[in-house]
Amino acid sequence: MKLKEKLAKKLEPWREDYNNLRKNYGDVVADEATIGKILGGMRGLKSLLCETSYLDPIEGIRFRGHPIPEARKLLPKPSEKNEPYPTGLWFLLLTGEVPTKDEVLELEEEMKKRWDIPQYVIDILRAAPTDTHPMTLFSMAILALQRESQFFKAYHSGVARNELWEYALDDSITLIAKLPRIAAYIFRMKYRGDIHIEPDPKLDWAANFAHMLGDDDPVFYDLIRLYLFLHIDHESGNVSAHTGHLVHSALSDPFYAISAAMDGLAGPLHGLANQECLNWILEMMEKYGGVPTKEQIEEYAWDTLNSGRVIPGYGHAVLRQTDPRYMAQREFAQKYLADDPVVKTVMTVYEVVPDVLKKHGKAKNPWPNVDAHSGSLLYHYGIREFEFYTVFFGVSRSMGITAEMVYDRIVNFPIERPKSLTIAMLKEIAEGKK
Repeated sequence: MKLKEKLAKKLEPWREDYNNLRKNYGDVVADEATIGKILGGMRGLKSLLCETSYLDPIEGIRFRGHPIPEARKLLPKPSEKNEPYPTGLWFLLLTGEVPTKDEVLELEEEMKKRWDIPQYVIDILRAAPTDTHPMTLFSMAILALQRESQFFKAYHSGVARNELWEYALDDSITLIAKLPRIAAYIFRMKYRGDIHIEPDPKLDWAANFAHMLGDDDPVFYDLIRLYLFLHIDHESGNVSAHTGHLVHSALSDPFYAISAAMDGLAGPLHGLANQECLNWILEMMEKYGGVPTKEQIEEYAWDTLNSGRVIPGYGHAVLRQTDPRYMAQREFAQKYLADDPVVKTVMTVYEVVPDVLKKHGKAKNPWPNVDAHSGSLLYHYGIREFEFYTVFFGVSRSMGITAEMVYDRIVNFPIERPKSLTIAMLKEIAEGKK
């Protein structure tokens, strides 16, 4: 497979760079671990390695150095009018090289060989109470698949650590191949009368996800391609990515690590943002009886801020301008969904809220992030089970996390083990510096 061949050629240069930095520059200070950063959840502390993506305050997320607009243009597509294959972006994250369409199609064909869900996983899903949260089911299914792990078997059979990357890659391909089918099974089991749709071998990986959800509108295919593309990776400091990296650093296999990462993604402060954004929009529309005017949006925004709440979807810890992921979705919406009332409201909010936040003066970044738009697009296509939105996120984010895991195994990244301090110790440090 071309993907594995390309990675094999990069092993030695990547290992040399990693080992050279560790051996010869290990004492160089990269950042300062102040008491404020320790007590503030290490926010902004430069302390993690991530080769797959970087969050630039101005350009937004870069995938292996490529900003989103550039990556959307460069990566292979089913046709010129379509969004790129998300699997092509995964190939880029893994190798650092933009793949050819043939390389992406080869990877997709390999995934089709692995997309079947074992019956025991279905049995586990069906044994859960009917009100079990879809993210719980999703994480359970991934964890149950751990018995399939080639990484686990290779480690316990004594495979050299320098060779474990191949098994991490193999597990990752198997997992990514199955995730859309698992997610679609959960969706239709819980919300569509337990009637299931088989994958279509003629469709690509992302379009098949849309098909198995139950919508064969070609525009919906493209929406799912775009959604999975935009949410794939976001550095390694967010909860899900860091959790996956941390668990895998113990040489837990990708199934263990991704299941744990999904548990982190399920947290309200991480994976639920687009639901909160959409709720805010729908509540405003209910109050005003339809698509609100700019004046009504301004009024509602001030009411939200004056009540001590934030306007969901606006602001970002790092970005200092509109999130390019938001703009990609806005462009998609303008092209296909401009007459949808909820989408119209989201677009008008963009024209009003940044000025409100500037006048309010407390937001470091008054511009929208990816979550301000994504929920409205799913809502348009009848996916109104908000609790399932995080599963969409999880299918995508698993790709970025597994790509970083493969890199970690190539360079033999050590187990992550920072040192802890007590409040009393921090007080002593603080008093000693006065």
